[in-house]
Amino acid sequence: MNMWLTAAFALLFALIPCAILVFRFSQIDRLIGLEMAGVVETLVLALLAQASGNPIYYDLALALALLMFGGSLVFVRFLERWL
Repeated sequence: MNMWLTAAFALLFALIPCAILVFRFSQIDRLIGLEMAGVVETLVLALLAQASGNPIYYDLALALALLMFGGSLVFVRFLERWL
C-alpha cells in the first residue's frame, strides 16, 4: 500500500463528523455536513486516482466537485422557505 492509499483511507475518517452533523442537528447544519462530506469525498477520489496512476479517474473527482456545487445551490433554494 502506497502513501496515496494511506492518505485516502485516513481521510475516510473525516466523514464521521459529517455523518454526525447530518443525522443529529438542524437543517442548516445538515446542509453543512453534506457539503463537507462532498469535499472529503472529492479529495478521496483524487487521492485514489493518484494512487492508481490512471489520470482518467480525476474526471470523476472533478464531476463530483461540480455537481456538489450545483446541488448545494438547489438545497439552499429549497431550504430558504423554512429559514
